[in-house]
Amino acid sequence: MYFAGQKKDSLFTRLGGEEGVRALVELFYDIIEQDEAAQPLHQLHLQGSGVAHSRAEQFNYLCGFFGGPQHYVMRHGHSRLREIHKHVPIGPEMRDLWLACMEKAIAQRGIAPDLAAQLMRHFAVAAETSRNRD
Repeated sequence: MYFAGQKKDSLFTRLGGEEGVRALVELFYDIIEQDEAAQPLHQLHLQGSGVAHSRAEQFNYLCGFFGGPQHYVMRHGHSRLREIHKHVPIGPEMRDLWLACMEKAIAQRGIAPDLAAQLMRHFAVAAETSRNRD
């Protein structure tokens, strides 16, 4: 099922729509909560609104980010990553840890290498855009 304006070959569609985006987000946050190497990122989430909140908001954001329904924008009126993360101290180490966890989630989901590479290029730009510390 497509919504108005959705491209059939969007990253959203290639990921499997909302079901695929949700599965990636759930696995990503499972890694953050359970992987010892991800503990600094987990602690950062716990200092904010918590992991459950982040799971929901990341799902909403990524649907639109990848060309699907604009859930985040409809709820918040914008999708500016720097503004979304202004209260979170994100330096190069946290950016890189976030990317490593996402790369691990993509690999564990068994996403095809070409799609995985595309996703990681998008995530790398987004993660750097979110960085607000040196």
